[in-house]
Amino acid sequence: MATVAFQTLGCKVNHYETEAVWQLFKDAGYGRVDFANHADVYVVNTCTVTNTGDKKSRQVIRRAIRQNPDSVICVTGCYAQTSPAEIMAIPGVDVVVGTQDRHKMIGYIEQFREERMPINAVGNIMKAKVYEELDVPAFTDRTRASLKIQEGCNNFCTFCIIPWARGLMRSRQPEDVLKQAQQLVDAGYKEIVLTGIHTGGYGEDLKDYNLAKLLKTLESVTGLERLRISSIEASQITDEVLDVLKDSPIVVRHLHVPIQSASDTVLRRMRRKYTMAEFGERITRLKEVLPDCAITSDVIVGFPGETEEEFMETFNFINDHKFSELHVFPYSKRTGTPAAMMEDQVDEHVKEQRVARLIALSDQLAKEYASKYEGELLEIIPEEFSEEAGGRLVGYTDNYLRVAIEGDESLIGQLVRVKITKAGYPMNDGQFVRVMETLKEQAI
Repeated sequence: MATVAFQTLGCKVNHYETEAVWQLFKDAGYGRVDFANHADVYVVNTCTVTNTGDKKSRQVIRRAIRQNPDSVICVTGCYAQTSPAEIMAIPGVDVVVGTQDRHKMIGYIEQFREERMPINAVGNIMKAKVYEELDVPAFTDRTRASLKIQEGCNNFCTFCIIPWARGLMRSRQPEDVLKQAQQLVDAGYKEIVLTGIHTGGYGEDLKDYNLAKLLKTLESVTGLERLRISSIEASQITDEVLDVLKDSPIVVRHLHVPIQSASDTVLRRMRRKYTMAEFGERITRLKEVLPDCAITSDVIVGFPGETEEEFMETFNFINDHKFSELHVFPYSKRTGTPAAMMEDQVDEHVKEQRVARLIALSDQLAKEYASKYEGELLEIIPEEFSEEAGGRLVGYTDNYLRVAIEGDESLIGQLVRVKITKAGYPMNDGQFVRVMETLKEQAI
């Protein structure tokens, strides 16, 4: 049996797409082996979000070539899309496929085996108008299933290369989303995470259909207990979305809302399409509708020209609005973006200090949020035994608290009621109460 090994860099979407490509290989009769092992084909799914992403991708490609010089080396993903010539120049690379036409990959590999001529199959992603249907009936190692619902982004923020790697906004057809959601639940997944490049923009290119309608439609999936949105812009938290969140039996009390900066002047330089007044109004409305909602966010610190005053605007806004956790990134120059050429690049030492201050604030806010649930009964879906938690089972509540409990393997993937015995961050201690038949039981 021919074997294939995968290595995935970057985001959840890439991990989803690797699983989709694995399904294609599986259907073609391949067996899957670990990337460290000898394989007939190596597929490297690359990331290009930062210059470091490019560098790591090149290192992994070279590692694959060293492991088996006789294998077929196939490179795909975002770095492959933006810089195919750079990848083709690495001796030993055989096939390059970008972020479209992944279903043709096996055909290209067979063509290479016959002709022994490297193949650059990367096309112009800006011309892609239709969502590429990639089905994933199950995941190799997850208890939470990702479900990709859209591709591309129309925003062109000044720090971001992704529209050039992924193309413009394309939404997946609702019936395909629904079909795959049911397939995932039938395969045993109780929680689905809707994911994409600009997930909350789902439906902008569809007629009379949007994210709120999709969330409502997914309530009809038999056996689905939890539905999570991987990320949504504040402007996409429309009143219609809020109405669904308020009444939905399955959409969780957690939204990841990227802010990047809370200074209007920095946002303008980033070409983000909202003001802080608009952002603040949406967060306030969200908390009125779902008072217990966990709001997590991404922040870029040290964007070109960021002054101490602008940084403090961000710090104070986050503190005032009580975000429950932050992902903090120092600004990193991405070649080919307008921000990389801006003057007033912030000193690395200043960036590091600001990152440390925001991480300390995030830790404090996360502890405050978790402390509200000490002594409360919540539900988790245990995912794995964790060394970090002393060998206990670890899973997430619907409002994204990480909880460790004593229990055996039979609980993994089940919906389990727990009592939070000691709140903390990044981990809460919990006590097993019982396995839930369905979330609908919570009403009893």
